[in-house]
Amino acid sequence: MEKELLEQRKQILTELMDDKAYVPMKAKELAILLNIPKSQREDLMEVLDALVAEGRIGVSKKGKYGKAETFSVNGIFSGHPKGFGFVTVEGMEQDVFIPEDKTGAALHGDRVQIVVEPDSRMSGSRSGMGSGGRRAEGAVIRVLEHANEEVVGYYQKNKNFGFVIPDNQKLAKDIFIPQGCDMGAVTGHKVVVKITDFGSEKHKPEGRVTEIIGHVNDPGTDILSIVRAYGLPEAFPQEVMEEIEDIPDHVTVPGQPVEMGSLYGISDLVSPDGWSGELSGRLDLRGLQTVTIDGEDAKDLDDAVTICRDGQGHYILGVHIADVSHYVKEGSPLDREARKRSTSVYLVDRVIPMLPHKLSNGICSLNAGTDRLALSCIMEVDAQGTVLDHRIAGTVIHVDRRMTYTAVNAVVTDRDEAVMAEYEEFVPMFDCMKELADILRENRRKRGAIDFDFPESKIVLNEQGKPLEIKPYERNAATRIIEDFMLLANETVAEDYYWQSIPFLFRSHDNPDPEKMKQLGTFINNFGYFIKMQHGEIHPKELQKLLDKIEGTPEEALLSRLTLRSMKQAKYTTLCSGHFGLATRYYTHFTSPIRRYPDLQIHRIIKETLKGGLNDKRAAHYEKILPEVAVQTSALERRADEAERETDKLKKCEYMSRFIGQDFDGAISGVTNWGLYVELPNTVEGLVRMSDLDDDYYIFDEQHYELIGEMTKKTYKLGQPVRVTVSSTDRLLRTVDFILAKDWEKHPVEEKGE
Repeated sequence: MEKELLEQRKQILTELMDDKAYVPMKAKELAILLNIPKSQREDLMEVLDALVAEGRIGVSKKGKYGKAETFSVNGIFSGHPKGFGFVTVEGMEQDVFIPEDKTGAALHGDRVQIVVEPDSRMSGSRSGMGSGGRRAEGAVIRVLEHANEEVVGYYQKNKNFGFVIPDNQKLAKDIFIPQGCDMGAVTGHKVVVKITDFGSEKHKPEGRVTEIIGHVNDPGTDILSIVRAYGLPEAFPQEVMEEIEDIPDHVTVPGQPVEMGSLYGISDLVSPDGWSGELSGRLDLRGLQTVTIDGEDAKDLDDAVTICRDGQGHYILGVHIADVSHYVKEGSPLDREARKRSTSVYLVDRVIPMLPHKLSNGICSLNAGTDRLALSCIMEVDAQGTVLDHRIAGTVIHVDRRMTYTAVNAVVTDRDEAVMAEYEEFVPMFDCMKELADILRENRRKRGAIDFDFPESKIVLNEQGKPLEIKPYERNAATRIIEDFMLLANETVAEDYYWQSIPFLFRSHDNPDPEKMKQLGTFINNFGYFIKMQHGEIHPKELQKLLDKIEGTPEEALLSRLTLRSMKQAKYTTLCSGHFGLATRYYTHFTSPIRRYPDLQIHRIIKETLKGGLNDKRAAHYEKILPEVAVQTSALERRADEAERETDKLKKCEYMSRFIGQDFDGAISGVTNWGLYVELPNTVEGLVRMSDLDDDYYIFDEQHYELIGEMTKKTYKLGQPVRVTVSSTDRLLRTVDFILAKDWEKHPVEEKGE
């Protein structure tokens, strides 16, 4: 059909369907309405298909044609660096593929309206798959809500204009910067751009530079770019800083602490007579031997522990949490800012705190040698690890020693004589802690709690922000002691307040999606493993059994990560729906109010309850605000996690750029149809591209996750030790590329443990 004639007929059909009187009809009905003879029906279909492809009209599952809006669906657009994208539509099992020429003005994260191609709709239901199992395809017809008002990127200057390459590669379009809108930026500057025109399929987005972060080679510019890109807050507003001026630097407690020694039960804990004001109703626990145990560089110490045995041999465990809510009053500027931040963000070279340092490192930090206000959960635990009794109360504590994980581990694991001598008076306490923690951990193991023990990395920087060293950060007995005690306190508080039936925030981890568990089961079968499911449901104990079986095997890293990805994300909720990963019915976050807003919020509820309970007005207040707090804090927690991961990837890439051409021993951590991923002992992961495996033509065996040489039958499989050479790094993409080291097979890498 001639182009001019095609356009004329397109115009006729779109005008027809725009008429208010028009009702959607099939192609045959349209042909009759327009008096189109049978000999020209194919031409009509060509015009209709072209209009649907352009997103100007839509077609129903029954083949009826009408305005695009009539048959459109809404979803979130996810961009790809190569220009195409996908739209996630609620109710569709798979995302809808959007070709590059049909993305319209959509950018990554935008909420969009799309039409799905006719042949995609023909395969039954809302599966998201087209006919023959092909992924559904569609076209963006309208952007409903833009997600990117501002973009961070690399500025390039041309003679009369400039453009910005976004740091986020999923924003696959450069931003055009007209003359006079660049604030004087030059090539190499990292900038923040305010988008003024989101463009279209024919035109790039336009914007103006609103901030020059610094030159790409300046120290700190890389991390600051991530801070800006994720919209992380930095300086506190003036009204917040003015508010904290009135907060004291220390707690004044009259009288001397009573030496308690060993307690004979929780009932021994009493509030002294004569205490008033901020001390009214608090228990005086300053006489208990008390320590904090944290990392060497920790400054915001929000939890302390005490432990002893009562007359029956039961453990009396006290978990004491900084009483942040005493200083951060509901509705104050400080509270509003804390809620806006929701969490502290721990980047490689800086911490972006939820609260100003005067609080987080000062009056709210449980520093040794000072009296501090706390909210405590004191538990009586028997030799089987069962909590027989507990008490939650406002307290005053005095930390005797600030301990590190390294020092405590040297006592309870290494029995280092020098360290034991230094902390002689605390050694019995640490041994008692280790004893109880082992019992609690075994209890969790029996009930099926899942323990993912991925190696984390510690990145050491110099004063200019350059990475000096990357080393795995291993958990030890001391870190596990604190984990075990915090978990027990969180469970105890959650169960208590669940049964009080008052508004509360819980930490929920829903059961995995049965379909994802089925896919995981199929995948692990390829490695000879099996997980037991009943009617699509799985008990967490089955997943822990799997992790136990694969421990120490070559495929451990891959299968552990796939198991984790098959599970849902934990989140904050107002309903106590249980925590699948911990295999517990009750769980909350009570132990970190300095760095997590949900903990601060529930501290307020607990304290109001302790002082006489919530009246109807206060209960209604919390019923109203908690759902919004749960959603907001869950979302901002994910933002913080993503920013932390990006800074780690950035510094790992920068670190490896110093070793171009050097060889390293590693192990294959992933096998794909585009190459091999190799992980080094320092946790850096890089890609050996398929095109660089030039000694043979390799075929990807998807069932066994192996690459097999067509001629040599040489195989590369998960966990296999290899020696690699660093070939290149890309700081923009934050990736590391390897090639196999020359003649590495003549000097094979030793297997782990040999």
